[in-house]
Amino acid sequence: MRKQNSQQLDMKRNKIIERLVNEGIFKINGKQLYELSFYELMKQYTMKIE
Repeated sequence: MRKQNSQQLDMKRNKIIERLVNEGIFKINGKQLYELSFYELMKQYTMKIE
């Protein structure tokens, strides 16, 4: 069960990274997107939508 949740989280994280890259965002606070936590990515993504 834990492995499945981890895979789903990874898939969601990858989708968010892909969407941010498509919008021209490659770094947040000097860090590459793949270095950031899921929370930090979601925060940036939701701020971009608003």
